Amino acid sequence: MHALTPDGPPRAERRTDKRPLVGVLAANTVSIAGSSLTLIGVPWFVLQTTGSAGRAGVVAFCATLPVIVAALVGGPVIDRIGRRRVSVASDLISGVSVGAIPLLHYAGVLEFWMLCALMALGGLVHTPGLTARAVLLPNLAEHAGTTITRAAGLYDAVSRGARMTGAAVAGLLIAVFGAETVLLLDAATFGASALLVTAFLRGVPAAEPQRTAGKVSVRAYRAELAEGWAFMVRTRLLLGVTVMVMMTNGLDQGWSSVLLPVHGRETLGGATAIGLMISLFGGFALLGALLYGMWGERFPRRAVFTAAFLLSGATRYVVAAVTDTTLPLAVTMAMAGLGAGMLNPILTTVMYEQVPEALRSRVSGVATAGCELTMPLGGLAAGLLVDGFGVATALLLFGGTYLLTTLAPMVFPAWRGLDAAPDPEPAVSSSGQALPGSVREGSSPHPSTK
Repeated sequence: MHALTPDGPPRAERRTDKRPLVGVLAANTVSIAGSSLTLIGVPWFVLQTTGSAGRAGVVAFCATLPVIVAALVGGPVIDRIGRRRVSVASDLISGVSVGAIPLLHYAGVLEFWMLCALMALGGLVHTPGLTARAVLLPNLAEHAGTTITRAAGLYDAVSRGARMTGAAVAGLLIAVFGAETVLLLDAATFGASALLVTAFLRGVPAAEPQRTAGKVSVRAYRAELAEGWAFMVRTRLLLGVTVMVMMTNGLDQGWSSVLLPVHGRETLGGATAIGLMISLFGGFALLGALLYGMWGERFPRRAVFTAAFLLSGATRYVVAAVTDTTLPLAVTMAMAGLGAGMLNPILTTVMYEQVPEALRSRVSGVATAGCELTMPLGGLAAGLLVDGFGVATALLLFGGTYLLTTLAPMVFPAWRGLDAAPDPEPAVSSSGQALPGSVREGSSPHPSTK
């Protein structure tokens, strides 16, 4: 006899449908590939038109500062408007903001403040779209009849592959046609992503506005954000993850928006070499994600996570600082990508294990805002350090900070929770009721990965 689940027919008799999951994976692939074009195209455009690493850092600051605001308030907004609608609107506005840059430049009216404003607009709307798709993953995995670990591994793998492809294409297109063409192509990819989400997520209940979200008010927003924050603070592992990723994201933002473009322009031979480096990183990250998806569950998460972060972090900065040829950095980027590809599947699985579905959007919004808190400062600091002390010194300072940060899982006891079973206690809302999706309320939102 099949056991009845709380929300319908026996689990074994449910019909599976892989199309929504495939649609989200395809949309993410197209959107992230386009973002990789911008990752190289915008810094190169700024360096070409201004010749200033400091100005490249200012543009990075303007692009990432609104991300924090968007991530912080995005959870409640996503639930009320609907994940499908937020994803589509995010892609369309992002496409307009990035496409306007080359069009205004061709018209001869683009000012530096306009560039900063357009990048800020793109940063404001881009993160809610990514979050809207990401928080759907457990629902889509169950709908497709697969585990969250496999879905998370596949989700990260296609993202890595998209970054690899986008970076390679960006380097070649910049070398042949210029950075403006790359930005126009990025605008088109956002439009394609919006079409995919519109087509494949229509009729998926989890993608539509949530009736439990209640009336829109500042007080309700505050309460929901406070609830997400309180849950994260109570869960020491999630708090530790957020703080650590906050630091590394800031350092990585400095790397991608200033340090690597300047190093590539001065010593590696141009945009093609930068595209090669990012493609190698992305390609081996794809391999790392696939390997972890196939065999990662057999090994302790904490050990894999620590080793992967040490491999993928400080090594890039140190090798770039001490070499002026492509091969050593290319090998380093490949090995760093292999380690980096194992990180997100671990963190994604832990997040979905620790956070019930009813809190997922708001906790994800608070965690994302925390993780991205230092990103504006990372790009700005990198630009100022390069202008003041040179790119080699800036690389070594960033690399040393990265190394100290990635030692955290070996030092703090909270990180032992990576290998612990999920907490069986239910999540409790501010009203004192067990939240839907908590362990005692019903079935776990995804199977255990132990």
